[in-house]
Amino acid sequence: MREEKLEYSIQEVAEKLGIPVQKLRRWDAQGVLVARRTDGGHRRYAKEIVDGLAASTLGSTMDRYNDELEHARKALQEKRRIIQLLLESESRYRDLVETSHDLIWTTDSQGRFTYLNGASYEIFGLRPQELIGRCFFDFEAKPSHVSNRRFFSQLKRQGEVKNYTTQLMSADGHERWVGINARVAHDETGSVMCIRGTARDITEQQQAAMQTEYFATHDPLTGLPNRVSLHKSLDRALHAHEKGAVAFLDIDHFKYVNDNVGHRRGDQMLVSVGGILREVAEGFGATVYRLGGDEFAVHVPGALRPQAQDVADAMLTRLRQCPIPLPNEQRVITLTASAGIALYPFHGGEPNGLSACADIAMYQAKDAGRNRVVIYGQDGGDALRTTHRRVLWAKQLREVLDEDRILLYVQPVIRLDDEEPMHYEVLLRIEDDDGRIIAPQQFLEAAESLGLVQEFDLRVVQKLIDYLSVPSRRGMRSRFFVNLSRVSISDPDWVRRFHALIEKTDVSRGQIVFEISEAAAMAEVALSKGFIRDLKQKGFRFALDNFGAGFSSFYYLRQFDVDYIKIDGSFVRDLTRDDANGIFVKALCDVGQGLSKQVIAKWVETPEVLARLTEMKVAYAQGFLFNKPFPIEAPETREPVFLQAAARH
Repeated sequence: MREEKLEYSIQEVAEKLGIPVQKLRRWDAQGVLVARRTDGGHRRYAKEIVDGLAASTLGSTMDRYNDELEHARKALQEKRRIIQLLLESESRYRDLVETSHDLIWTTDSQGRFTYLNGASYEIFGLRPQELIGRCFFDFEAKPSHVSNRRFFSQLKRQGEVKNYTTQLMSADGHERWVGINARVAHDETGSVMCIRGTARDITEQQQAAMQTEYFATHDPLTGLPNRVSLHKSLDRALHAHEKGAVAFLDIDHFKYVNDNVGHRRGDQMLVSVGGILREVAEGFGATVYRLGGDEFAVHVPGALRPQAQDVADAMLTRLRQCPIPLPNEQRVITLTASAGIALYPFHGGEPNGLSACADIAMYQAKDAGRNRVVIYGQDGGDALRTTHRRVLWAKQLREVLDEDRILLYVQPVIRLDDEEPMHYEVLLRIEDDDGRIIAPQQFLEAAESLGLVQEFDLRVVQKLIDYLSVPSRRGMRSRFFVNLSRVSISDPDWVRRFHALIEKTDVSRGQIVFEISEAAAMAEVALSKGFIRDLKQKGFRFALDNFGAGFSSFYYLRQFDVDYIKIDGSFVRDLTRDDANGIFVKALCDVGQGLSKQVIAKWVETPEVLARLTEMKVAYAQGFLFNKPFPIEAPETREPVFLQAAARH
């Protein structure tokens, strides 16, 4: 039987109590836990004392350990829950970042990339791992160099930059416009730790904005800067108190050239003219602008009268010396131009006034015979005043069209059998800036010379259609006579627009009677016949106005398929005082009846003339005897005013 051990060595006590050997030695020396020394000097501890100490320490330690273990277990569960939430949040964030179309990036304090998401390929043409250690401005396009350095400086100074736009060159050579948001992160010492931000490819938006801005300041046909650009250039020069000149150039008789060759080829010719003028201008340090139509302008900074004259003369000479080939044709056309020059600040201190002076001088050049240069103010007197009035009319008529200050008046056409108003002639009026009503006699010639009469014709037709489209006016018995100018019906582009307008209307076509003057019809018989035929086939009626003024043979009445013939007022007004007029009117009535065309006498002003017309069996009449023209409003409800009724009866 093994003898029970009564003592422990120092190593065994250290193990049982969980105390280092060195500590037991100190305790022995201090008398805390005294050991017996063997003959060999080894320490021996009483088993009973050590076992008691071990049992006491283990119990309290286990209780404390169990409490701490439970607390640790709960803390660990909470940490695991928080870590799981963080992992899920990080996963969602990473998914958003990695799938974002916007570039999300971070850099070190020097702006070198430390992280980029997959959108980097769309902007730089490189994968994220290929961009680590590089920076935005390694890819900058040359024009962006200075502004990008300012961006980086501002970012460091202010800590944040938003919506910064820059131009980059991707690795595959494509230009990219990029919008950048960036923010600086600092460490606890306030030093820059890193930069974080986003970026987006805005190339399409930027190009669209640049294109919009370009078209706002440039002519889309020739690519030359336009009137807006000219005024900006003049405004800068005037505000800087500089000297210089502006010249307006207008191609001579271009409308007739345009009508002859067609508008498409006319546009191609304008492109050629623009190229010629630009080439000449570059030699003088000048800039050419296209103002619209066949009108160009040249700005010559620093030029005085002699230099401005030289530039304009060189341009007119080059035009004459450079015949322009017609596309797809074996012929060329030589163009000339008229130019007007205004000098600043002598002739104007703001762009509009200066342009008006150049415009006046240009019209003076045209009035003086064209193909020449006139400097504003060098030819005074009546010529200047006439040209000035013409330019003022041009401005006013364009404003009338832009602001739709066009009014329709009507004058009744009376049936002589019972003196009842049956039809109405539509008459054009315009309203000036002061609200005054202006008759066409005052502005029609200017409108024709300025090429605006076609637009007035089209607006009148549109307004009449709008008037007749009101439901309460549908089915009216009255017909409305609308005069069209020769210039309009001979303009192919206008004719296309006119037919597009009348074909989409749903008003009764029999209510509208289009009319052209005898002189217009005879000027281009074939064209007039075709125009009348097309309208008759569409259901409209037609009238030949002012018949007799051109002394045309009655034979031509058979050439035109018209429904009405309007006798020129000069024959009617003097009907009772001139026998020759009576013979003409009587003959016309007989011919009209024989050809089944109804005759209308204009300018009926006295009861005596009315009586003669009635004797001659004239069907209709109009004039101040019955009513003066009045606003169209609702003429079907308005009674005619018989101004001379008392004298007649």
